[in-house]
Amino acid sequence: METTKVIGQTKDAGFEVGVRKTFPVSVEQAWDFLFSDQGFSIWLGGIKPDAFDINQNYKTEEGTEGKLTIFKPYSHTRLTWRKRNWDNTSTLQLRVINAKGKATVSFHQEKLQGSKQRDEMKAHWDKVIAQIGTYLN
Repeated sequence: METTKVIGQTKDAGFEVGVRKTFPVSVEQAWDFLFSDQGFSIWLGGIKPDAFDINQNYKTEEGTEGKLTIFKPYSHTRLTWRKRNWDNTSTLQLRVINAKGKATVSFHQEKLQGSKQRDEMKAHWDKVIAQIGTYLN
């Protein structure tokens, strides 16, 4: 019996989506921007960087909430991520990767409920990465 693979569907963790782009800045410059007030407002929402701490719950002005579980400066962060009005909580990983002296910013989100939610988040992260590019290009 042949099964049809659905884009973004994983064997064990629901649906996932990833978006990445390389910018002509160092890893440090990209990271420092992403974790500034302006950077936070683009990728996470209305929250002050000092309100975002390891093993602490957070909630943005837009209603996104979760818990920061991993924070490795100039490398990656991992957090639970639940959008307002969602029934489920997803996992979001943000990585900044050295790409021959440039910085690749990568968002990977998993544990999404289905292809519709995956499409919603793909559009969201595409918009976020484009906005980041207005500052890092």
